[in-house]
Amino acid sequence: MTTSPSFAQDAADRLAVVEALYRFAAGIDLRDRDLLASSLAENAVSDFRPAAAKAGFEYPVVEGREVIVSALTTSLAALDTTHSVNNPRVTIDGDTARMDVLVEAQHVPRGDPSHHYLMKNRYHVELVRNGDVWVITRNTVDNVWRSGDIGVLAGI
Repeated sequence: MTTSPSFAQDAADRLAVVEALYRFAAGIDLRDRDLLASSLAENAVSDFRPAAAKAGFEYPVVEGREVIVSALTTSLAALDTTHSVNNPRVTIDGDTARMDVLVEAQHVPRGDPSHHYLMKNRYHVELVRNGDVWVITRNTVDNVWRSGDIGVLAGI
């Protein structure tokens, strides 16, 4: 079986789009500012408002790569997190892409692992090609379900 160059490039682009979100999630979980920053366009926008509203708190839209990295690393500093990325659906149009994906995010206070807050979120991600990689230009997060102690997220 022969694979056409266009099919191979499409498959590589789809994987690279999903890999941008893997860098985003791993950057948060590993507290790796550089890895997190590598997933974001300079003018990226992070909109967690839909998910936050369902959980009963407010979180502002955050704009700009450095501001997003700082906001996430600061607000989650007291927590251990794990993010699992599932069921990505990618659409590519030239050098832009969209992805709808499920992300499960576990939040556990570092000093008290007896409490947790688990969120199953739907991410709507917009990306652009940046040289050989894809980077996130906008990420809007909505919540599907949640469980645990919402107090774990107090102060984020």
